[in-house]
Amino acid sequence: MAALNAIRITTVGGVADLAAAAVAAAGGGDTAPVGPNYFLYVTNGDASPHTVTLATPGTVDGHAIADATLVVAAGKSGLIPLTNLFRGATGRAAITYDGVTAVKVAVFTLGA
Repeated sequence: MAALNAIRITTVGGVADLAAAAVAAAGGGDTAPVGPNYFLYVTNGDASPHTVTLATPGTVDGHAIADATLVVAAGKSGLIPLTNLFRGATGRAAITYDGVTAVKVAVFTLGA
C-alpha cells in the first residue's frame, strides 16, 4: 500500500486544480491520514466506473461496521470524508480500488 500525504488547502490560497494534485491509485491500495477536515479526492479517467472502498475497522455492540464504498462513474470525480471512523491500527485509513486504470487520488485537508 502506498502512503498518501495530505495537501493543505488554505483559506488564503486554496487549490486551483484538484485533479493536477492527484497521483495514480496504487494497485495494492493506499493509506491516508484521517481526522476532521480530511477528504479523499478520486478522479476516474477510465471508460468504466470504479469502486473505492474504505475499511471501517470499528464495531457497534460487537457488530462490524460495513466498509464504506464510493462508485465513481467514468470520467467523473468524487470526494470521501476521511473521518476517524476509518482510523485503522496504523492510525491511517486503508483504501482499496476495484481497478486502478486511469484512477487518480489525492488527500486534502482544510485549514488556515
